[in-house]
Amino acid sequence: MTYAIVIGLEVHTQLLTKSKMFCSCGADYVNAPPNTHVCPICLGMPGVLPAINGKAIEYTVMTALALNCTIPEYAKFDRKNYFYPDTLKGYQISQHSAPIGRGGWLTVDSNGTKKRINLTEVHLEEDVAKLWHRGEYSLIDVNRSGVPLMEIVSEPEISSPEEARDYLIKLRNILRYLGVSTGNMEEGSFRCDANISIRPLHSKEFLPKAEVKNMNSFKAVYQALEYESRRQRKVLEEGGELVQETRGWIEEAGITVTQRTKEHADDYRYFPEPDLPPLVLGRAWIEEIRARLSELPETRRDRFMTQYDLPLYDANILISSKAMADYFENCMKLMPPSKAKTVSNWLLGDFSRLLNATNTEIENAKISPKHLSEVISLIDNDTISGPAAKAVFEEMFRSGKGASEIITEKKLSQISDVSEIKEVVKQVMTNNIEAVSDYSSGKQQALTFIIGQVMKTTRGRANPSMVREIIIQELGGK
Repeated sequence: MTYAIVIGLEVHTQLLTKSKMFCSCGADYVNAPPNTHVCPICLGMPGVLPAINGKAIEYTVMTALALNCTIPEYAKFDRKNYFYPDTLKGYQISQHSAPIGRGGWLTVDSNGTKKRINLTEVHLEEDVAKLWHRGEYSLIDVNRSGVPLMEIVSEPEISSPEEARDYLIKLRNILRYLGVSTGNMEEGSFRCDANISIRPLHSKEFLPKAEVKNMNSFKAVYQALEYESRRQRKVLEEGGELVQETRGWIEEAGITVTQRTKEHADDYRYFPEPDLPPLVLGRAWIEEIRARLSELPETRRDRFMTQYDLPLYDANILISSKAMADYFENCMKLMPPSKAKTVSNWLLGDFSRLLNATNTEIENAKISPKHLSEVISLIDNDTISGPAAKAVFEEMFRSGKGASEIITEKKLSQISDVSEIKEVVKQVMTNNIEAVSDYSSGKQQALTFIIGQVMKTTRGRANPSMVREIIIQELGGK
C-alpha cells in the first residue's frame, strides 16, 4: 500500500530579551557557569510571585503579525502541570486556551513548488531547566529555566521531510529578520519537535502519530523524519500496530527510539495561572507594532530584483541571511547601482567560499563593505587584474588590511606597459615552442595556454586584454 506522510511542527524559540519571562534574572546564560542566573522565582520557591516580561509579549506579537496571525484582544497564561526534574515548580507557565496569536500561515518553496502551510497558533511560555545526564545520575542547571520561550505550532499539512526542512529554514530567517531570536539550533535557542504520521494515500484517516524530539539541526530534522516515516510503514507492512508515543532521535545511530507514551492535553491538567492577570492587547498598540515591523525576507528579495536588477537566484541567496543581505546593501551604498551584480558575484563566490572554509559568520569577517568596494574600484580602473584581485581579497580576509596597502606591500599593481608585457610574451613563446606551433597549425586552445603562462609569469599582474592582443600580434596577427 502507498502511504502519504503527514507532519506538523512545534517550534520553540528563545526570545532575545535581557531578562527572563517572569523574573529579573539575566536571560543570556549560554556562557555562564551553571546555576548563576537564578533567583527564588525561577528556582520555583514556595510563595514567590511571577511578573510578566513586557518585551517578550511585544516580540511574540511582532512574530504573530509577521506570520499573518490574528491577534485577539484577550490572552492569558495557564499552568501546564507535569512532574519532571527540569520543571522545578511541578508545572510550567504556558498558554493553552487563549494564545497571543491564532491561525496564520507560512509559504514555502520546495522543489520549485510554492505551498502554504497554515499555523495553529503562536503562544508564549517559560523555558525549563537543563539536565546533564552522567550515567547513573543527572545534574540540573537552572540558568535556562524561565527564559522566554515562544512556540509556533503548524497545522499537520507538511507532506515531506524536505518541506519540513524548508519550513524551518524560512521560519528561522523570519525570526532573525525581526530580531526576536538568534535562531541558533546548536545553542538550543531554536528547537523543533515534529509530529509525524502516515495514512493510506487518498484516505482522510489519520493513524497514531509519533512526536520526535532531540533534533538539533536542519539535517537532523530531515533524517529523523525520513527514518520515522520508513519505520511506521514497516510496522504496518509487517502487520504491527502503531501507537501514539514520543520518540527520541539518536543521531549517531540514525534511528528514533521510544521514550514514553504520548500525553494528551487533558493529562496536563491545564488551568488559568492564578498569579498572573489576563493580557489585554490594545488594537492601537498592535497596529503600532505592525507599522514598525522590519522588512521581511520575501519583500527584500523582490526589492533586490527590482531596485538592483538582480536575478532571482542571486536575490534568494542574498536574503537567506539577514547579515548577508545587510552586507550587500552596505556595499551598494558605496557603489553605483550598475555594480550590484558584481557585488553579488563577490559575495556569493569568493567571499562565501572563504567564510565557509574558515567557519566564519559574515558579521565577524575582517573584510568590511568599504574593503570590498575598494577592490571592485581598483579592478575597474585597471590598477589590478582579476586574478590579482582574488589574491588581494584573500589577504584582506586574513589580515583585515585595505586593498591599496596590500597591493603596495606585495607589488601587485597591474602591468599595463606595452614593452614590459611584450618582453614577457616573447620569453613565454620561446619557452613554449610547441604551443606556438600548435597555434600556427590552427589550434585555438593553444592561445589560451600561452595567455595563461604569461599571467602565471607576471603573477596575474599583466593586463589580460593587452596580453591577448600582444600575443596575437607576435603570432602573426591570426
